Amino acid sequence: MCGIGPFVTIPLMVAAFGGPQAVIGWIAGAVLALVDGLVWAELGASLPGSGGSYVYLREAFQYRSGKLMPFLFVWTAMLFIPLIMSTGVVGFVQYLGYLWPGMSKGQGDLVGLAFIVLVVVLLWRKVDSIAKITTVMWGVMITSVGAVILASYTHFDASRAFTWPAHAIELTHGQFWLGFAAGLTIGIYDYLGYNTAAYLGAEVKNPGRVMPRAVIYSIVGIMGIYLLLQVGVLGVVNWQDMLDPNSVASQSVASAVLEKTWGKSAADVVTVLILITAFASVFTGLLGGSRVPYDAARDGVFFRAYGKLHPKHQFPVLGLVTMGVVTAAGFYLSRHVGTSVSHPPLTILIDLLTTVMVIVQALAQIVAVSVLRRRQPQLSRPYKMWLYPAPGVLAAIGWLVIYGYADRNSPGFHPIEWSLAWVAVGSAAFFLWARVERIWPFGPHDIREEYLTATPAEHQPV
Repeated sequence: MCGIGPFVTIPLMVAAFGGPQAVIGWIAGAVLALVDGLVWAELGASLPGSGGSYVYLREAFQYRSGKLMPFLFVWTAMLFIPLIMSTGVVGFVQYLGYLWPGMSKGQGDLVGLAFIVLVVVLLWRKVDSIAKITTVMWGVMITSVGAVILASYTHFDASRAFTWPAHAIELTHGQFWLGFAAGLTIGIYDYLGYNTAAYLGAEVKNPGRVMPRAVIYSIVGIMGIYLLLQVGVLGVVNWQDMLDPNSVASQSVASAVLEKTWGKSAADVVTVLILITAFASVFTGLLGGSRVPYDAARDGVFFRAYGKLHPKHQFPVLGLVTMGVVTAAGFYLSRHVGTSVSHPPLTILIDLLTTVMVIVQALAQIVAVSVLRRRQPQLSRPYKMWLYPAPGVLAAIGWLVIYGYADRNSPGFHPIEWSLAWVAVGSAAFFLWARVERIWPFGPHDIREEYLTATPAEHQPV
């Protein structure tokens, strides 16, 4: 959940709210993550299979639309997963700029593209040490976060952190809600990852107990870290400096904190750790993301070409190449297509990836909970959503706020229109694929209630 995200989005959150009241965004993001997390918890506990959303949409929507919804999830995942990775590359280049002050925009482009090529080359092999890589990444990340928090509170100025501008919160003013929607978008982006355990459901023992706890504990824990980080940074760095796109506080705020508190040498060390965190995040993200279309293709729900492995190293070649290319395209285009002071590359990428997620994943899963309760009432549900259906309704409202304000928060980029176009193209691709494969609506309507008919033992890890 916590990679390079908070290190690059703190200035964005401050810009969205126009001051240190940006802490509202972290709290709002946590609330949305919690209510949406309860949706994931019920689905993950009752349908503990590898693939997360892919499994839930397949089981819930097979009755009326065959394999359309799981196909569309994979289709959209092949856009939003690499776009998330693109944000990591953008963050890497920003923090590298602290160590390389004279880096030009063109040099930054080359560094970012070379970064992506290096990651793909390193993944072009059989990888057997994912647990070790993840553990090292976690250690580097927690060291970086801990250093920034510790440095912040050893030189903390409460008046700087808690002196809000006049009229900071005007609930009757449209500008406040525009900033709130932008902050909520940034907040939920930073909390993404609370659902990771659900993607590994087939390997989790006692998912009915583990899933809800994994979701809730992770969100609450990360919220505490983010609030400490945000407030601490605001107590050291003037929030006005974060609005200047040419300042260190805007491009690499953690480096600015360390330089101001412990000196340039400490700032350099922490900046290197953040660069390592960014690299590891993109590495593991593309590694896992490339398996999404592969798993779906092997299950007969996506194009067969994505189900082929490298003959020697046994990794999904086409999935890795596709996501690497989309990551590179997202990084490059975000830095060049109409970027401005008010709409930096990260803001553009975050708006695009969240709008793509909303329709097919976020909202569809909320509907899936109700569909499965009606269609499969006998399904084993070791965990049921608290206060059903209230959390799902609140989550839907939050996601719709993000979606509805997306165009206004990224004027000229039309994230809503792009998301609709991507889903429309994906729907057309599905019908072409279904015709070739002779499945619904061009063949028999195959309904398999896999989890309803299976015994609990069949879904336990071997």
